[in-house]
Formats: sequence, C-alpha cells, structure tokens
Amino acid sequence: MKKQLIVLAFFLGSLQVLQAQFTLDGEFRPRAEYRHGFGSLFPESAEPGFSINTRARLNAGYKTETYTFYLSMQDVLTWGENRQINSVDTNNSFAIFQAWADIKLGSGFTTKIGRQVLSYDDQRILGGLDWAQMGRNHDAALIRYKKGSLMFDVGLAFNQDFDSNTSDISGYVSTGNEYTEDPNFFTYKAMQYGYLKKEWSTFSASLLVMNNTFQNYELIDGVRTYGGFGVSSLETIGTHLKYNSGAFVLEGNAYLQAGERVNDLSVKSAFLLGLEASYKLTSKVGLGAGIEVVSGNDEDAGETGAFFPLYGTNHKFNGFMDYFYVGNHANSVGLVDVHVSANFTLNETSSLLVKVLNFSGEQELVSGEKSLGTEIDLVYSKKFNGFDLKLGYSQMFASDGMYELKGILKDDATDMQNWAWAMLVLKPKFLNGTK
Repeated sequence: MKKQLIVLAFFLGSLQVLQAQFTLDGEFRPRAEYRHGFGSLFPESAEPGFSINTRARLNAGYKTETYTFYLSMQDVLTWGENRQINSVDTNNSFAIFQAWADIKLGSGFTTKIGRQVLSYDDQRILGGLDWAQMGRNHDAALIRYKKGSLMFDVGLAFNQDFDSNTSDISGYVSTGNEYTEDPNFFTYKAMQYGYLKKEWSTFSASLLVMNNTFQNYELIDGVRTYGGFGVSSLETIGTHLKYNSGAFVLEGNAYLQAGERVNDLSVKSAFLLGLEASYKLTSKVGLGAGIEVVSGNDEDAGETGAFFPLYGTNHKFNGFMDYFYVGNHANSVGLVDVHVSANFTLNETSSLLVKVLNFSGEQELVSGEKSLGTEIDLVYSKKFNGFDLKLGYSQMFASDGMYELKGILKDDATDMQNWAWAMLVLKPKFLNGTK
C-alpha cells in the first residue's frame, strides 16, 4: 500500500510539472455572411449570397528552460460543402496553421524556426490576417534579439515544391528550384527582412527593410509555364511611428517600394503614407480620424508606380468591405482613404464601432475621374461568459469612378451595395499551464 501511495504521489507530481509546461487550447469560430456588394459592386440581375463557415483550431504549446514549441492545427468548414456520409473532405481545408520552435541562444538572442505568424506594428505590411478564417502564415527562420526596449529581428524564407519533377522515358528528373505556386497573389519564392524597433516612455519607432523574390513564368497556349525565366525581386522599406500620451494616440506609416514585380515589371517610386489619430473623449467614447495615401500606376508600359501592401492584415484597412488590396487593386490607380470613426462602450460587456471612409484614386482613371465612393462600417461586440458575439454591417455608396474601376456599368449594378455578418468566438482552454 505504501508503494502504491508513493507511485501515486510521483504521478500527481509529474502531472503538475507537465501542466506547468504544457498548454492546450482551441478555437471555434462560426461566421455567417450576407454578401450583396462585398469585394466589388453587385449586379442588379444577380442573387445575393449567404453562407456560413467555421474555423476550428486546436493549439498545443510546450515550454522548457531552453525552448518553446507550438503547434496549431485548423480546418475551415463551409456548411454543406460535403455531402452526407462522405468519406473525404472535398474542400481539403485541414492544415497545420503553425508549427514552430523558439530556441534560446543566450544574451538576449533566440531563433524561431518553422511555420509561424509574422506580425509587426499595426500589421500594415506583415500581419496575421486573423479576419480570414484560414489566417496568414509564413514558413520562415528568424534570428531575434531583445534587450529592454530594443528588439531586432532578421527573417529568412525560401519556398519550394521540393518534389517538383518532370518525367521522361527514363523516369523522373529533378527540375531544380522552380517554384510553381501562383505568384500573382504575391506568393514569394524567397524573403529576407530586417526589423528594428525601439520604445521610449511615450514614443516608439520601427524600421522594416524587406526583399521578396518572385518566380517568373510565361503563358504558353494559355498555360502558366516555368523554367528558365528567372526571378524578380521587390524591395520594401519603411517605418512605423507611434506617440502615446494618455488619452491621445498618434500613429504614422511611411513605406517605399522599388525593384520588380512578377515577370520583371519595374516598380519606380511606389509609396504608402498613413496617419492615424485617436482620442479617448470619455471613458465610454473614443474618437478617431486618419488618412492613407497609396500610390497608383502612373508610369509607362513595363513600369509601375503602384504600391502594394504585401502580407499585412489588409482587411483592417481601407474599409471592411475589402474593395482594395484584398486579392485586388494591384497595379491600379492607388488610393486616398480619408476616414473618421467613433467607438462607443455601451456597458461593461458591449461596444459599438462606427466608421465612415471616403475613397478616391491617387491617380486618375481613364475618364479623368478620381472619386470612388464612401463606405460606412458598423461593428457591434458583446462579451458573454466564456464567448464573444460580433455583428457587422457595411454599406458602399459608390461614385462614378467606382463603376469604372470595377468594370461594371452603373445601370447594371444594384443601388444597394451592402454586406452583413455575424460571428461567434469561443476559445476554450483545455489545459492551461504557466508560460
């Protein structure tokens, strides 16, 4: 009996140690959307879309004195995409969202290796894109230094199909390092960046220097063909500044791009400038105002002056209806976004965001028009015991320039361009050890 008690005590002690090192949590996030103008102008003759999808994640973390390991698995499920008693997932959406190890090297240095989220500052250039159910990740290796209020990251990535082979009569022959993922969505072959940030009591400043290399290709008989066409490299450099003094916050972005986009498209003097101010008027009312200018294409054929914000959380910027820079608006007329917002704390558990944005092209359209339209975004958030509910409604009041930009005649578009959504967020903690 004494032996059994000793074994039991040892087991319970080991379990307590394990819990102090191991975390296990999840996320369940269903979202319903009504689309009647989301992403682009909606035709009068079309039926509005409605669908429900769910993000399900299971996250595990393990921490020791020398390293931290993290694994996040997810599936994005659209309701009804699989028929009943189907033996396979037709959407093939299950994925390892994150899998990384963060290893201590000593003297403030660590290295983080694997599939991970890269998120800096306000997520304008590098962000996790959490709104998208699949999120955004990178396969990368980081060398990181942090001491006090100073941090410095160097990130390296090299993407490859690895088993990219062709066959001939003798069997399979390696084709080298051609990367055949679609580069038109700015999927890069390689990336290198350095990020430096310094914080003071009321001010912080960061510097990002990044190079992205894209695989070139040619269309042969309508088929994208790789091999022997080389690569293009695009450089992005810029800063994020933030001043915080009590109820007042002022943030600024300034970025430049140069080099080449996919297939040697020369980029000259492309820029992004942004200024955002917020003020806590009372304990229940916060006000905001800002402007962002993104350069557009004003160059000759074979060149462009258009900036593209690459791998940021673009849904956060330029309106929630995603008319700009969310898989669209690349190499176009750019954007001038002037906006104001108010955030109301309704009670201890609920809030309401109201935002109004006015859009125009940084460059003129072919007609000479610049005005694009005005968008209104509303988001209601409510916290319950253990879960959150979010409701959103947005409406676009398009100007003549928007119809020209999106390639739809005004008479063919519906007068009401709107989008509504509802999202439930549950994040259960199954095992919560100390980190």
